[in-house]
Amino acid sequence: MGYIIKPLITEKMTAITEKQNNKFGFIVNPKANKIEIKKEIEAKYNVNVVSVNTMNYAGKTKSRYTKAGVIKGRTNAFKKAIVTLREGETIDFYSNI
Repeated sequence: MGYIIKPLITEKMTAITEKQNNKFGFIVNPKANKIEIKKEIEAKYNVNVVSVNTMNYAGKTKSRYTKAGVIKGRTNAFKKAIVTLREGETIDFYSNI
């Protein structure tokens, strides 16, 4: 196990979850496939997963101008998984707080 890195809690993902109560997003290991993601979500959160959609994001180059000159950098590449649960099931990320 260890394919799930963290849950994705952003404004966009929150809007998707509010429209459809059974969809949740996760940042996952780039080498993980849909079957491995599904098994780990079901084991970790004790829910039934209907489908998994994955997206690979490439890192983007960024630059900014400072007194010392131009500083160039790169954002991280990552893989995102949108998990659809069975109707009526949900995951509560804030239960441990």
